[in-house]
Amino acid sequence: MIVETLQIKILVYTAFHLFSFLCMEFLLNLFVFDIETIPDVEAGRKLYHFENLCDAEVAQGMMRLRQESHGSDFLPHYLQKIVAISAVLRTPEQFSLWSLGEETSSEAELIHRFFKGLERFTPTLVSWNGSGFDLPVIHYRALFHGIQSPTYWETQGDSKWNNYLNRYHDRHTDLMDVLSAYQLKAAAPLDAISKLCGFPGKQGMDGEKVWDQYLRKDLASIRNYCETDVLNTYLVYLRYQLLRGHLTQEAYEGECELVKKHLTLENKPHLNEFLKAWQTSSPLLT
Repeated sequence: MIVETLQIKILVYTAFHLFSFLCMEFLLNLFVFDIETIPDVEAGRKLYHFENLCDAEVAQGMMRLRQESHGSDFLPHYLQKIVAISAVLRTPEQFSLWSLGEETSSEAELIHRFFKGLERFTPTLVSWNGSGFDLPVIHYRALFHGIQSPTYWETQGDSKWNNYLNRYHDRHTDLMDVLSAYQLKAAAPLDAISKLCGFPGKQGMDGEKVWDQYLRKDLASIRNYCETDVLNTYLVYLRYQLLRGHLTQEAYEGECELVKKHLTLENKPHLNEFLKAWQTSSPLLT
């Protein structure tokens, strides 16, 4: 009887600590990211001979040509220029939210900082449609600027199967891909999924307004908007980890409270607005 009781205690102890490990696993250098882009008007001038037009006219011409050839004015990835990269970094020691570089930082510097952080932490990347948009844009822009990242591009040895480039792996979790079971017809917008989960969704603007804000030289609004997109992505990721059983209900609620405390301490207008919207929103199901 004593032996059986001891065995049961050992099994319970082992199961508890294994589950605790699973709940903490996602905290090991998690990097959630989002980018904001504008038309690359310099590329437009070079490719389409719009030399004598102003930036707004070049962008309009590029989108008109795209509309005529593809039925949509959304520019291809290689003609998108990055003006903001925002991120959440979650490690066992910290939660951080910020936009890379400064408002005056060049695109090359933003991309360099992105890959520098990746080289330093080798994190798990998390995005919403990162495989379909953000990373391909980053790839092209890094190519144009000649920015190196050996860790990111490594696909040999231990990284042969589990790497940042392989679609079905652990190094990058594209939430839109995973939740839609990699079916384009099942894909959903981040704004809708966030709101249905009880999170704020997009605040203040959307991606279609980024170019207008850029022309107004309002980089601050673009960076703030990008940060709220990252927050929504991170919160959906927490819910995803809950449904996987990698977070207990208690751990999930604790992570949400950590985010709320961080936003309160930051006390920035766009984060206060996000927090207020979060506190008054409700999920689809209760």
